[in-house]
Amino acid sequence: MSSSKRFALSSVLCAFLASTALYAEFDAGFYAPERAGSIRQTLPHAAGSAASYEVGAYPLYPVNLSPGDGQSEVASYCNTCHSPRYITMQPPLPADVWAAEVNKMVKSHGASIPDDATQKIIQYLQFHYTPETRKK
Repeated sequence: MSSSKRFALSSVLCAFLASTALYAEFDAGFYAPERAGSIRQTLPHAAGSAASYEVGAYPLYPVNLSPGDGQSEVASYCNTCHSPRYITMQPPLPADVWAAEVNKMVKSHGASIPDDATQKIIQYLQFHYTPETRKK
C-alpha cells in the first residue's frame, strides 16, 4: 500500500473517531444542541418572596497567649495584621529570631508599633516562646 493511501486512510479514520467522540459528548448530555459552543449555565430557581437566608454567628476561638508582661501589647499590635495565633502555631524560636521577626514586621512590613511596645513584645516573646521557655 502506498504512503498516500495510508495517509488518506488514517485521515478518514481520525475524522471518523473525532466525529464519534463529538457525538458521544452530545449524547452524554455535556452539551445541549441549542447551546453548543457556549459555556452558559442555567439559572437556579428563583427564591420565593418569603424566602429567608441568614448565617449564624461564626465561632471565635480565642488565642491562648501565655500570661505575662507584654501580653496585651502582643494581643493588640500583632492583631492588626494577623492573628496572634500565628505566634502559638510557631515552633519555639530562639530569642534572636523573635527579635528579628518583630523588627521585620515593623521595618519591612510597616507595622505601626511604637518603640517601647516593640521592645515589650520582643521581651514577651523571648520570655514565653523560645525552646527553653515554651510552656507545654
